[in-house]
Amino acid sequence: MLVLGIDPGTRVVGFGLVRVEGNRLLFVDAGVLRAPRNAPIEQRLAKIADDLSELVRRHAPDAAAVEDVFVKVDPQAALAVGLARGAILSVLGRARLEVASYPPASVKRSVAGNGRATKAQVARMVAAILGENGLGEPMDATDALSVAIAHALFLGSPIPPRG
Repeated sequence: MLVLGIDPGTRVVGFGLVRVEGNRLLFVDAGVLRAPRNAPIEQRLAKIADDLSELVRRHAPDAAAVEDVFVKVDPQAALAVGLARGAILSVLGRARLEVASYPPASVKRSVAGNGRATKAQVARMVAAILGENGLGEPMDATDALSVAIAHALFLGSPIPPRG
């Protein structure tokens, strides 16, 4: 099974793909989709949707998971990320993928064992699970891989010890 994880944003969207083979999770691909920094929101969302559509067409994932929007202090920023998340969900829906959603704390707890883990701690666990390929730059790619891993775990894939 091929699982696509997505870390939504309005300018940078992280994506990560992991393959579940028996009791193993294997790195497939990770990176970011970028929208023009100064473009109006509707053009950024269209660019993200177009690029994600191409990514889904190219890899044909079996399942997808998207991180929920986390509202910190700035409700405008949360609203903007919510718009990006909506564009992402639309693309995944058109591809007929079932989509799971996970709050950031659930992803961190699943991957690092602590819902308040730092990005660095989560990145180290992603690398431990997937090997050095799991260390994506920018961090959005690693975050997306952690979402894919969390979903694979939810689906029942155990994490084997590396070594």
